Amino acid sequence: MAISISVVVLLLILAVVFLRNGALKPSHAVVCVLLGFCLASTNVAPTIHSGITATSDLVSGLRP
Repeated sequence: MAISISVVVLLLILAVVFLRNGALKPSHAVVCVLLGFCLASTNVAPTIHSGITATSDLVSGLRP
């Protein structure tokens, strides 16, 4: 659960930075949000979730 919240916060921060820099237009942000909601209700959602979990496990296992 903590990883999911961290990913959401990170993506939110990135979206705000992109919006402020002009690299992401508000209409593009709305389309991205709608795409996220559509993906969450499909059969692809568990695959995306397991991919994010595997990536976070890999990153947390790295030693600097």
